Amino acid sequence: MAYKMIVSDLDESLLRTDGTVSPADIATIAKLQAQGVKFVPNTGRGFASVQALLKTIGTVQKPGQYVISYNGGAIIENAGNKIIAAHLLPHAVADAIFRLGAAHSLLGSHIYTFHTVYVFRPTPEEKAYLASRGVTYQAWTAPDLSALAERQIAKVIFEHPDLAVRQAFAAEVAEKVAYPCTVSYSSGRYVEFNPSGIDKGDAAIALGQQIGIMPDEIIGLGDNLNDLQMLQKVGLGVSVANGIPAVQQAADLVLPVDNDHNPVTALYQAVFAKR
Repeated sequence: MAYKMIVSDLDESLLRTDGTVSPADIATIAKLQAQGVKFVPNTGRGFASVQALLKTIGTVQKPGQYVISYNGGAIIENAGNKIIAAHLLPHAVADAIFRLGAAHSLLGSHIYTFHTVYVFRPTPEEKAYLASRGVTYQAWTAPDLSALAERQIAKVIFEHPDLAVRQAFAAEVAEKVAYPCTVSYSSGRYVEFNPSGIDKGDAAIALGQQIGIMPDEIIGLGDNLNDLQMLQKVGLGVSVANGIPAVQQAADLVLPVDNDHNPVTALYQAVFAKR
């Protein structure tokens, strides 16, 4: 199979623990691009917060290069940050979920509009994590989202280090909010609420359809539960060695290296160097 596009998760997949891309992987991404293979970040982050990364991998502001943001909630062409597909979380739903989370004093929250990230009640550890990822945000202190009534909201997420706490909150939302959100877990710290029916895999396939790339010609690289649909729906699902067990089991290929040891280079050697 001649693969034409790689869609890659960022945190704990492409990015090293310190939030950077290794020099070896930067060179490998350039090699892939020279061979006509598109390299598309497929991330829960907003597209505005990954501009420095796009500069690092050589696709910032370039036509015909793309980012998938908000766990599939938006597809962006890098030239002019043109939104070519977008899915919104209804404001009343986002507000209801946020209010439930705000009532839990141990939960922090992020609200993602299409151009700004707002962060509510971050812990010192969360501030350090966001800084290591280069995420620019504004503080949010209101107990509801009424001030964002005219803004497009892509998703809301909540932070807590204990998965059981996040799962209990997701169950509470399912019980109290009459809207079937797409719920996912990421980075060992977040539970995320996206519009119904949205996931990274469908977005990767939708982007492929727009630019003439078949699902079987797409590789997905990831590590966590919010990557699972992506790995299952594209032509070749790839897990880094630090992928959670469910992701490794679903993957067609498990790399022999983790995110700190040149995963894209290992992927190139396993798949493309054989051509």
